[in-house]
Amino acid sequence: MGGMDSESKDRLDLVDALGGPRGLADSGLPGLAFVLAYTVSGSDLQLAIWAAVGLAVLLTVVRLARRETLQFAFAGLIGVGIAAFVASRTGRAEDFFLPGLLLNAAYAVAYAVSIWIRWPLLGVIIGPLTGEGMEWRREPERIRLYSRASWIWVAVFVVRLAVQLPLYLSDSLLALGIAKAAMGVPIFALAMWLTYLMLRNSGEVGTRAEPG
Repeated sequence: MGGMDSESKDRLDLVDALGGPRGLADSGLPGLAFVLAYTVSGSDLQLAIWAAVGLAVLLTVVRLARRETLQFAFAGLIGVGIAAFVASRTGRAEDFFLPGLLLNAAYAVAYAVSIWIRWPLLGVIIGPLTGEGMEWRREPERIRLYSRASWIWVAVFVVRLAVQLPLYLSDSLLALGIAKAAMGVPIFALAMWLTYLMLRNSGEVGTRAEPG
């Protein structure tokens, strides 16, 4: 087999830029550990918190040992730490997932506002990958392209909220933990593929990434 073709490399670059499925998996596993520990222990909140934090630390150590990119691993570790702090302060197991819900809401608003002000966040993220920086803002058609692609990610965060927020409000901890894990990698992969197809068909991925 030869080296990686440019199309595969483009997909991998976009995946890495948006966090990557491995990063999402790492962020979802501590939540499952929290729910399982809380359920098995008979609602021992402190034990559940330590189970989640311990697993997050272990995942970060594994990445260190493998010399992998640590940006998202540390981001996940910090996120779990914040979630554990909130749950420990309120005494409600469901509040372990509150920071994640707020983060999804913030992302949805940020992407929507960026589209409205004609600075779509997806272009800001992907522009450096193509070597063009913010030059895409000089072309109205490409602003519209990145705006359309950014709506995909608005939908991702809104769908997560639509499913998980009612579970949080109804104190359905087990279902909430399962939903958070299930809506991590699968939805990310679908959104990533749709984004890639949209940009590839427009020529933003591949041709613009080539030097010269």
